[in-house]
Amino acid sequence: MPSRIAASPPSQTAAPSAEVDASSFLEDAAHYPGGHATGVVRPRSIDEVSACLRDAQRILPVGAQSSLTGGATPFGDVVLSTARLNSIRIDGDRVRVGAGVPLQIVQEALAKSGQWFPPAPTYLGAFAGGAVATCAAGAATFKYGTVREWVDGLTVVLSGGDVLELSRGDCRAVDGRFTISTASGDRIVTLPDLRMPDVPKRSAGYFIAPDMDLVDLFIGSEGTLGVIVDATFRTARVPAALCRALVPVPAEERAIALVGELRAAAIETWRSRDPLGIDVSAIEHIDGRSIWVLLEDGISARLEVTLPERSGVALLVDLELSANAAAADLWSQLESVRDPDAADSPLLRFCRLLDRHGVLDDTEIALPHDRARAAAFAELREAVPAGVNRRVAQAKRAHPAISKTAADMIVPFDRFGDMMRECRRLFDERNLDLAVWGHISDGNVHPNVIPHSVEDAERGRDAILELGATVIAMGGCPLAEHGVGRNPIKQQLLRQLYGTAGINAMRAIKPSLDPNGSLASGVIFPSQ
Repeated sequence: MPSRIAASPPSQTAAPSAEVDASSFLEDAAHYPGGHATGVVRPRSIDEVSACLRDAQRILPVGAQSSLTGGATPFGDVVLSTARLNSIRIDGDRVRVGAGVPLQIVQEALAKSGQWFPPAPTYLGAFAGGAVATCAAGAATFKYGTVREWVDGLTVVLSGGDVLELSRGDCRAVDGRFTISTASGDRIVTLPDLRMPDVPKRSAGYFIAPDMDLVDLFIGSEGTLGVIVDATFRTARVPAALCRALVPVPAEERAIALVGELRAAAIETWRSRDPLGIDVSAIEHIDGRSIWVLLEDGISARLEVTLPERSGVALLVDLELSANAAAADLWSQLESVRDPDAADSPLLRFCRLLDRHGVLDDTEIALPHDRARAAAFAELREAVPAGVNRRVAQAKRAHPAISKTAADMIVPFDRFGDMMRECRRLFDERNLDLAVWGHISDGNVHPNVIPHSVEDAERGRDAILELGATVIAMGGCPLAEHGVGRNPIKQQLLRQLYGTAGINAMRAIKPSLDPNGSLASGVIFPSQ
């Protein structure tokens, strides 16, 4: 494959005028302090984005402002909102979407033809462009992978206004470099020799791999190399049927053991294509403190979901069924779990596995026809970060120096128990109020401090850095799916991961594509 690609020249279209009132763009979901902007532009087309980037002014591309890293918080930038880049076109098993299309809209549009976008993160209010820019991932990564594996093409506007139309497979690195021909001359991108952690999720600076595709350089680059205007995604057929189970487990170690067996059963099912196998696509988890958040906020009562107060963990398990399996009498299968003569089925195997772990009697299963109940379980899971973020915001009003203090760590699953024991030790010894949730089927966890003082946030940051060093030593990644953003702790974790020399080598990529440093200055790497 060639290492050279040509770019379209900058547009001659006039840029939209910057709006002076930027008050609604000064803070993202991370509640990162100090946001200020020179103005806001809302381009409606590729040409208008190109016109916005012709000048060397500082530009911060933002989408839904759902960033948990401060990456969508401006610091003297002109905010480029992608909200009006909202085109969507489905062509067979591909969908081309504007950067400003919420993923909920993508899923709804695809559902009309029996398709879906499997790697979407749990928060479907996120925009398509932001999902690409952070290499987002969600609950179903265990089976389907991250957004990266589903991006077939991108339209990217570079600093200076040049437009790249990229299709996967058209341009791969040769001898560790790309050559991009533009109206302003060739842009040579030299790739550093860095080894990334071998885990399913990584949103830790620029993607680097031998013979990599140019598309992959922009995925996860957090708006620092170019503005993503639209993306072409591969899609998949919607599973024939889905059972969703809410599984309370008395202790964290027991939950990890159960998940380990479910993962092994699913992997064997995919390998053997056993029609009776257990096909688990996702397992989410919330810990005991997270359960208390739901109880305190009245969420479980409102949704009429029973959560035993003494549960150590609640698991949310998605079990996919074939059309044939779903056509059977699923109610009778649930009733015959302990009948040794019952006909074998995926649902029966799943329930018997839960029974062996002693948790079946407390489990509630939403069968495929009960979509409202399945949605209630998902809403329960989403209410945890919302509840914790609300508590952080309340604490911030009393103590403005407080910001979100949270981690986004992933390890190979066989080290997940070790990571959690170390996590508990580090936060407990600092007497911190900790809520933990995440994507346990991937080995990905989100420890969040619920701060009651500025000192809590400071101690929490120390614990996160220590946990990051442990995760790296286990072969994991301390930055799994949220990106790096402006968060100084996450930037420090990135330095822990690659070392100073590695960071400098990675950072050297940016001037090749953004020579004036005008795009997302201070995001991923501290401003110099």
